[in-house]
Amino acid sequence: MRLIVSLVAAILVPGAGSSVPAIAQPARSAAETVIVPLVIDPDRRVERRDLPRGATIRFVTEEDYPPFNYLGRDGALVGFHIDLARAICAELAVPCTIQTRRWDLLLPAVESGEADAVIAAHRITPELRQRFEMSLPTHRVPARFIARTGAFPAEGDFRQLAGRSVAVIGGSAHEAFLNAFFPGIRIQRHDRLEPALEALRRGEADLAFGDGIALSFWLNGSSSLACCSFYGGPVLESRFFGEGAGLVFRQGNIVLRGAVDYALWRLNRDGRYAKLFLKHFPMPFY
Repeated sequence: MRLIVSLVAAILVPGAGSSVPAIAQPARSAAETVIVPLVIDPDRRVERRDLPRGATIRFVTEEDYPPFNYLGRDGALVGFHIDLARAICAELAVPCTIQTRRWDLLLPAVESGEADAVIAAHRITPELRQRFEMSLPTHRVPARFIARTGAFPAEGDFRQLAGRSVAVIGGSAHEAFLNAFFPGIRIQRHDRLEPALEALRRGEADLAFGDGIALSFWLNGSSSLACCSFYGGPVLESRFFGEGAGLVFRQGNIVLRGAVDYALWRLNRDGRYAKLFLKHFPMPFY
């Protein structure tokens, strides 16, 4: 597959007063395009902050969330987060360790001092910022629509969705977004993503709406039976889908947070982040 790499800024949706959100339309075929998102402004000034001499960064993550962090065939911990943590340590010229915990034990490990940082796709939210220090974004996951291939015109005119049924996880931020911007659609609620996607594949729903990464892997996997494709462009709306995901540090640990922010900024500026992104996300979801 030919990969065309481009850098794009965050795509924002206008306020709730808009009847139809301004969702970016893909300029090229999604099947041929992998877009590396611009998660940190390269022109932003991030001051260098050095760690104390002899410092080691102790990361914790989970082990069952591919492609971010998971056990490879040889039992070793691999994934986007693992490579990113190592790249951060290489940029800062400090050793690091990476250990696994259950999801519910990650934040307590930082609070208790057992770990220095969590790198496990925690969303940057005001609530989390009240308890912890949060890094600059490591990635942002857009929401996407998918539909059966050929069911809609390729240009993705969202005015055509009135009266259509959209399968979504009930009670999720994705459902809340649909309620806010698409009052004319018929929402089909499911308790998990898998049955929502099966409803689309079987023709029981006109579209599905959800996490762009999860939808991308489903579209390119065997479960979809090559039924469907993305419809329209990505949605990055911070009021519903957050500011992105970041590393989590103990509250008050501004030295480590500042050093990691500097490393993330450097990795984004010189292309190392793009290489890691393409290694672990070869299928387009932007």
